[in-house]
Amino acid sequence: MNQAGHLAGICRHPIKSVGYEVLDTVTLEPGRALPHDRRWAVAHAEAGIDDDPGCWVPKSRFLRGVTGHSLMAVTARFAPQTDRIALAHPDAPAIEVAPDDPEDAQRLLAWLAPLWPGDRPAPHRGVRAPQDQPLSDVPSPYVALLNAGSLRALGAVLGCDLSVHRFRGNLWLDGLAPWAEFDLIGREIEVGDAVLRINERITRCAATTANPETGRADADTLGALDAAFGHRDFGVYATVIRGGAVRPGDPVRVS
Repeated sequence: MNQAGHLAGICRHPIKSVGYEVLDTVTLEPGRALPHDRRWAVAHAEAGIDDDPGCWVPKSRFLRGVTGHSLMAVTARFAPQTDRIALAHPDAPAIEVAPDDPEDAQRLLAWLAPLWPGDRPAPHRGVRAPQDQPLSDVPSPYVALLNAGSLRALGAVLGCDLSVHRFRGNLWLDGLAPWAEFDLIGREIEVGDAVLRINERITRCAATTANPETGRADADTLGALDAAFGHRDFGVYATVIRGGAVRPGDPVRVS
């Protein structure tokens, strides 16, 4: 394998579209998504979900940053030992909840209500992901890999620095040329102790226009991608082939 950069960061999103957190290390498992990523989601009132579905559900059923930009500014801190999540937002008091607890689930809905547009179907109920499938945008247990070089290239077009948290990825790679991640599709890469196969590009939505510090749209990321690069893709989905621990600073090698 040839070295191609290093792992620059790890991100997790315990509740879909409701909070991001930065990790120091994580252990990937074969055929599984990043542990506890999108383990829960919040269905809206028109989703038609009144019981846990027990299977993957399309993203249109849930609260999302594309229609609620303010959600992009939520930060999270998840404790796997207790299944409790601490959430914070610049326009709301901090809260800590266990999403599977019925009383806490209602507290979470009440906390989200003022952060969600009043003209959209209201937050209705929490949904837990099935064991082997996160409630991500696609019905496959992928890990999302993103390239910091591509982020800098997009930021240069827009004339500003862009936060990694606009793009809700899992593993951020650095040291690759801009858009080199697309050339890795169909190949395997080694990150730390893990091996992943790169599957496909990730097409983006208007959630990425929102600043994760403010929850307000302030950058036309989609327009810039279209105009400068001829697509609306950012990052790639990958399947974990061999499990193992990964941590920032680990070399990335391409087979």
